[in-house]
Amino acid sequence: MREAQLGSHTIQTHGVRLARKHTHDWVVLILLAALVVALHFAPPFSRFVGKDMMTDIRYPVKPSTVPAWAVPMISILCPWIVFISIYVARRDVYDLHNAALGVLFAVLITAVFTDVIKTAVGRPRPDFFWRCFPDGNQLYDQVTGDVICHGEKSFLKDGRKSFPSGHTSWSFAGLGFLSLYLSGKIKAFDRQGHVAKLCIVILPLLLASLVGVSRVDDYRHHWEDVFVGGLIGFIMAVLCYLHFFPPPYHDQGWRPYAYFHMLEELEVEAANSNNAQNQQSTGGHHIAMSEQQHNRTSRNDLESGSV
Repeated sequence: MREAQLGSHTIQTHGVRLARKHTHDWVVLILLAALVVALHFAPPFSRFVGKDMMTDIRYPVKPSTVPAWAVPMISILCPWIVFISIYVARRDVYDLHNAALGVLFAVLITAVFTDVIKTAVGRPRPDFFWRCFPDGNQLYDQVTGDVICHGEKSFLKDGRKSFPSGHTSWSFAGLGFLSLYLSGKIKAFDRQGHVAKLCIVILPLLLASLVGVSRVDDYRHHWEDVFVGGLIGFIMAVLCYLHFFPPPYHDQGWRPYAYFHMLEELEVEAANSNNAQNQQSTGGHHIAMSEQQHNRTSRNDLESGSV
């Protein structure tokens, strides 16, 4: 009966109502996205870089294996494809809405967190030397010993945003959320010992790890940047997932909290409707009894001649 009731809860029937209920959440998401864009253009802290420090940041400049435009595709679009596929199979608008909302919060909060730290720390990337001195001619301040760069300004500004890795944090936020989502859907922690389920759960995390490894291989980040970026992203993924879904190992971990709240509301409405019907039938029964009693009294009065 519950599944039959849920069958009518689709995007067409309840999508607008559900979105309106979470209007403030969508507004916050828009503000977070605007903040991410603003932080992208913020100048980083100009950390002191001396000649002796150039040894560890003299790696060659290489093109990124995973370009910046591909990161939102990996962290947001890939999970959304899975969410939509499961919605087509189950027609559960509550699951689709909360999953889409949760992964957006995970990625955007991670992005703000990462960019703020990037800007505040200002750590040089491993290829900073060639960003600073593209022709190889080194120039340092004679008093402080700090570098005097003559490379392209925008490329140089990006060269001071190594810690933590944004590619890695975004990937672990989105794909980490997807991993938790899948573990709940397939009941990976049902204590039945099906290792194949665990392999499915690990796949998104493996993809996120490969994104992080590519950043080290491309000399865009130090290993510490990737490690901390992945940690930030996965922590945010866990926090946002648990905000909308029960833990994956929970008996009800296969549905969002909103689904069970909806069932409770339906049960309350059904109980109230039954009570109203019972009261109505009881009231009608009392009225019928009163009319029968009145008629019987009137008939007795007539027969006794009192009327």
